[in-house]
Amino acid sequence: MSKCSFFTTLTCSCMCMISLGALADDVPRVGNYSFPTSTENAAAQEQFMLGVGYLHSFGFTQAQEAFRRAQELEPDFAMAYWGEVFTYQHPFFDPVSEGPAAALERLAPTPELRLAKAPNDKEKGFLKAAEAYATAPGGMSDRRIAWNKAMEDVYEQYPNDDEVVAFYTVSTLAAATASGDMRQRMNMKAGALALELFKRNDAHPGAAHYVIHAFDDPIHAPIALEAALKYRDIAPAVSHARHMPSHIFIQHGMWDYVVEWNDSAFLAARELWKPGDRVGDQNHSSDWGQYGDLQRGNIEGSLEWISRAEQTLAENPDDSRSAETVKIMKARHTIETGDWQLVDLNDDLSDYQLLALGMSAANLGELDLADRVAERLGQLASDSPDDANLQIIFAQISALAKTKRNGSAAADEVAAMLAGAIARKEAGRLPNGAARPLKPIHELAGEIHLELGNATDAAELFETSLLRLPNRPLSLLGAARAYDILGDEAKAQSKYQDLLMILSDDSNSSVQEARQFVAIN
Repeated sequence: MSKCSFFTTLTCSCMCMISLGALADDVPRVGNYSFPTSTENAAAQEQFMLGVGYLHSFGFTQAQEAFRRAQELEPDFAMAYWGEVFTYQHPFFDPVSEGPAAALERLAPTPELRLAKAPNDKEKGFLKAAEAYATAPGGMSDRRIAWNKAMEDVYEQYPNDDEVVAFYTVSTLAAATASGDMRQRMNMKAGALALELFKRNDAHPGAAHYVIHAFDDPIHAPIALEAALKYRDIAPAVSHARHMPSHIFIQHGMWDYVVEWNDSAFLAARELWKPGDRVGDQNHSSDWGQYGDLQRGNIEGSLEWISRAEQTLAENPDDSRSAETVKIMKARHTIETGDWQLVDLNDDLSDYQLLALGMSAANLGELDLADRVAERLGQLASDSPDDANLQIIFAQISALAKTKRNGSAAADEVAAMLAGAIARKEAGRLPNGAARPLKPIHELAGEIHLELGNATDAAELFETSLLRLPNRPLSLLGAARAYDILGDEAKAQSKYQDLLMILSDDSNSSVQEARQFVAIN
């Protein structure tokens, strides 16, 4: 049996343990873990171990390359094909792919023949789990649940095996995405497993990664902060490992960290990229990095992120995600900066582009255009009644347009629209990541109520917005203004001071307003 341990990097040979001091500087750093297998081919085991490290951090392209090298070194190495199965798609989001089943078929043409190549019960259990993920009937949701059930069987047999625990944990997180009302409960189950593993080995890439995924919401994020702070340095060879901590930093409003770590993730992804490779890591880090820069008032930084995303698109002109990322980032820049931009209204505009256009039209006094945008959103919402995000955007632009056109005369109608959109948003999952819709509904509702002269409701809405999306400067500014109108000087002062902890550019009108209030009071 070959047994290797990775300590912040990869280097192993048969029946050996590796210390940090013995490692070469140019060896990929992917974490500290041990995954013995039945192979007696040390070189194949080394590549398998590297693949496992990449896989724990969702470095799918790197993992696939490593698992295939292991297969070349030992064509009947069943666990190398097991690993490849999970490299074709994101286990939480992507639809069914033909790649996983094809990987298994290269090992052997039938499940029975494939199982025969796994020489012990644990490896047979892992292989059965891969079969469920790759070939179970139904769509991807069904396969995630089948994978989780198969991994539960392995876990019940080997509850003290760290790699069994790790892959049972990630299968539970995947199944949670398909479990409706049970999603949060399953996330907490996965989080408990990941935390126990993190306590035993705080350099395990899967432990830190899965802790972050499990607790990625504003209520539970404090539980994951330690893992987030450690994760990038656990597996810096993987771009996603550099990005992932920002899931928790966003939940804390730690904008400098959000920008820094997504910049690191983007640069790592660029360094690894070759023409034809997937570019999801470049897009994802650009998207979130821009959001962080906008929250800290760095307008030039936002534009630089857009330029990066445009470069990615130029290099991958047929990639739909790259095209969508550029559009999202441009719309976000308009919404967050208030640099309102008017474009031609047409059927090709996405919901987030319509949100940016509708807000621009309403705030520039182009109310006929704002009404037409609302009408277009209404048509889209009618065609997609289950798209909560679209329904909320329709309500946002409708309410804003009516407010700008009719003022307090439309207050009751506008309040009802906003309340319905808020209820719809709160019925969904808690916020995770950059704001969605691009303009948070509680924040916009607060701004509209403030404009209509209802400072009491506005203050409450801004406070709720800050609970859901901590440290958003626009919500802090709105809350400060509401409390000032209400005569609550202490709370207004506190919000303005919090704002000044984030923004410091004296040319920013919000900074000027906050400094003036703090100086006077």
